[in-house]
Amino acid sequence: MASTAPRTLARRALIGLTVLVVALGGVLTGSILWSDGQATPKLGLDLEGGTQIILEPRVSSGQAVSAEALAQARDIIVQRVDSNGVSGAEVTTQGDSNIVVSIPEIPTQAVRNAISQSSQMQFRAVLAIGSGVPVPTGSPSASPSASASGAASPSPSASASATASPAPSASSTQNSAVNEALTAASPSPSASPSESASPSPSPSSSGSAAPSGPTDLAWITPEVQQAYDDLDCADPKALDNVRDVESEPLVTCSDDGSTKYILGPVAVSGEKITDATAGYQTNPQGVVTSTVEIALTFNSEGARQYADISRTMVSLPSPQNQLATVLDSRVIVAPQFNEAIPNGRASITGGFTLAGAKELADQLKFGALPLSFTEQSSVDISPTLGGEQLRYGFIAGLIGLLLVVVYSLFQYRVLGFVTISSIVVAGLLTYLAITILGWAQNYRLDMAGVTGLIVAIGFTADSFIVYFERVRDELREGRSLASAVETGWNRAKRTVLIADGVNFLAAIVLYVLASSSVRGFAFTLGLTTLIDLLVVFWFTHPLLTLLTRVPFFRDGHRLSGLDPRRLGAKKRTYAGRGRFTPVEPSAPATEGSRA
Repeated sequence: MASTAPRTLARRALIGLTVLVVALGGVLTGSILWSDGQATPKLGLDLEGGTQIILEPRVSSGQAVSAEALAQARDIIVQRVDSNGVSGAEVTTQGDSNIVVSIPEIPTQAVRNAISQSSQMQFRAVLAIGSGVPVPTGSPSASPSASASGAASPSPSASASATASPAPSASSTQNSAVNEALTAASPSPSASPSESASPSPSPSSSGSAAPSGPTDLAWITPEVQQAYDDLDCADPKALDNVRDVESEPLVTCSDDGSTKYILGPVAVSGEKITDATAGYQTNPQGVVTSTVEIALTFNSEGARQYADISRTMVSLPSPQNQLATVLDSRVIVAPQFNEAIPNGRASITGGFTLAGAKELADQLKFGALPLSFTEQSSVDISPTLGGEQLRYGFIAGLIGLLLVVVYSLFQYRVLGFVTISSIVVAGLLTYLAITILGWAQNYRLDMAGVTGLIVAIGFTADSFIVYFERVRDELREGRSLASAVETGWNRAKRTVLIADGVNFLAAIVLYVLASSSVRGFAFTLGLTTLIDLLVVFWFTHPLLTLLTRVPFFRDGHRLSGLDPRRLGAKKRTYAGRGRFTPVEPSAPATEGSRA
């Protein structure tokens, strides 16, 4: 029974490996037939080319772009591009102002948005609200009350809403109240313009007092009022030169251009956001709804500020009890407070799709760009290395593979075909893995990755050599082939594990610490190291175990590579107490003496 156990385990391992290869092949076939997969690995920017986008910072006249701001913007763009699944992109600076983004594909609109949009989120108090279409006024010096009243109109669509998550310890009554604390910014249809949108005359308008807080109507100066009256949200260029300063009021439009606002200074800035996640909203009963939300997590200071502003605004009349969520100087949603939110938790809803909410959440999570950018140009670029260099890489790989094959056949005779078949299986698994990763994770094979694959041929062959030499050492000691295979394996696998462990550790260190140009090498090195272990444990050793039953190998044919006589095997005699004494044979061993 004991002698059949290794063969049974060997068969199971080979069956398992076959199932794995078939499964990977099925996934690849399915991706080609029913998705956007392809039968070959995706290639990187240096091998296939792609799209180059040049971003130019949008600054006011005379304003300079600092090197620190440009470097910070570049780092944030790298994180955003990576989060959109784009592999192999290069983000560099050009001169003292521009940023160049090179992508090995035609970028989607989501990627373009992630590249250029600032995504600076702010929370500002609503001071006045009106129609996005300007209403002519009697004179430029009209009072804030009159002009704002004349411009009033129903507020944005109620589909844009925001909620705040209740504290975990709140009672069910409190949960319901908190969930209704923030509702869509929709004045009652019966409300008069002055009730819904008209700011009261402020001391600041006459120059007698300074504003006392972000909700103070004294922020509405005649200049602010005039800018509000003149703003036409239907004009796509209306906000190109908007003055967005955190410590000053903001005159802006809603995201859809239907509504315009006068907003107070920033009450809570986007810098206080520590995390942003997208998903489906859960109601107070714990049931997941179909509403997509972006849940924001603030740091301690941001949570305190959010709680403070909610306590202040809850007692104010409409629209001064609305807190606008502003993204890139435009209002996404402006819900009103019906109750204070002491836990400072914010949840934004506004008719998002799940993909759109995730895109925005990723941009908020990585921070806002310190500069706003416009696309200066977008052009197709040719590969920096191209097919010629890739062809040379394949030639180098084939030469290396050929040398390994020649060495294996010369050193191990027919046993060398076990090495060759193991390399073929490892190559097949690597090809399937890289191609599937290209479809599932948009992984792209660059020239550094090709180099890693070439180097892996030597590492893979080294594992087989360690194993075969251990087996041959056991044959020299006079063991039978079956015993030599198992004993040699028990000794060799520790060496193989240690060697591959060092390779894998080196790959991790390179991937984490090295530049993007070296990461391709580190990734393929780590991947092929894992595949090497899989092949050695599930293919090479099981196959050699089964070959011990084949007479050609079991009887030590001179071309098998496992002939004890050619290896200088010693004849052992039993010396008692489990000890064997090696004795040099005076004649070639016979079949009976080897048994």
